[in-house]
Amino acid sequence: MTSDDLELKPGLVTTRAALAVAFGGPEAQERASQSGIVPARASKKLFVFSDPKKSKEHGYNFDGWTEGDNQSAVFDYTGTGPTGHQVLTGLNGTLLNHEAQKLDLHLFISDGHVKSGGAKLQRYVGKMTVDTTVPCRERWDYDTAGTLRRVYVFRLRPVDIEQTDVRQSDAVQVAKKTDVLPVPKMVKEPAKPGAKSKKTEKHSTGQTTANIPGGERTVIRREGQLVTAFEEHLEQAGHAFSSFQITVEGEPGTLTPDLYDETDHLLYEAKGLTTRNNVRMAIGQLLDYRRHIEKHETLRVAVLLPSEPTPDVKALLDAAGIALVYQVEGGFSGFPLSAPQPL
Repeated sequence: MTSDDLELKPGLVTTRAALAVAFGGPEAQERASQSGIVPARASKKLFVFSDPKKSKEHGYNFDGWTEGDNQSAVFDYTGTGPTGHQVLTGLNGTLLNHEAQKLDLHLFISDGHVKSGGAKLQRYVGKMTVDTTVPCRERWDYDTAGTLRRVYVFRLRPVDIEQTDVRQSDAVQVAKKTDVLPVPKMVKEPAKPGAKSKKTEKHSTGQTTANIPGGERTVIRREGQLVTAFEEHLEQAGHAFSSFQITVEGEPGTLTPDLYDETDHLLYEAKGLTTRNNVRMAIGQLLDYRRHIEKHETLRVAVLLPSEPTPDVKALLDAAGIALVYQVEGGFSGFPLSAPQPL
């Protein structure tokens, strides 16, 4: 069988072995049954196989179509590495940098089994690309040994939505129960192209340029820099910090607060712009998060901003009972918060 015999059309159902024979060579055939990320360099292709049912065995299911955004639909795909913390090297690094390696990315979803032999059938979704603005997010999962570990969930976008097999049945599955998972602080990894180094919204550069439908635009990454600077400030103050991963019964996806100060039992939501709309959004997020966190009756919440807001925005936060911390030269105004008054 050759690539001429197996044309990649959305909705095609085939097997990994058949793809390896048609497009691969020794490398692809060797990996055909070993990983969800399979390079076929001889054909300048990278095959990604998603199996949501297998992911659910670990208690979490990140794979599937999400609500997307104003750019296009997004398919979330969990990276490879069944045990321990996942890393952005090896096959995950190949996926992250597929464009730089000149590999066309093709997505498949597990779709039943062959009647004779039991091999899994793979349904072709379409040609994809890793999002250039936010290529992946950190999430937390249990490995096969039951150990909590970090995983990377890649954000894949269709190259041509008209040539993509998008099905509602392939959407991210809803959570069966509400769960709040404490997320430990991680040791920072070396910077890698397009990758986040921590659980929070972190970026190493002030801005990046993303090619998206509708033209080129500059995506400001102030929020990541702000959180990074504030984490360093907390460390210098001797505060321990972490975050949470919240799943809500009946809903897909996860909620991920920016930062939890364990020392002060204080939850922060950061925004990269000091505008009324951003502050209003932060207020809503904090009120939503707080309901789910243990000892929420005594949990304090604060908005973290890159500069001082207007007096009326300050008054809005005060009326909502939400503290304000903002960045100033050499530190952060409003930190540490004054001790809570006894009831």
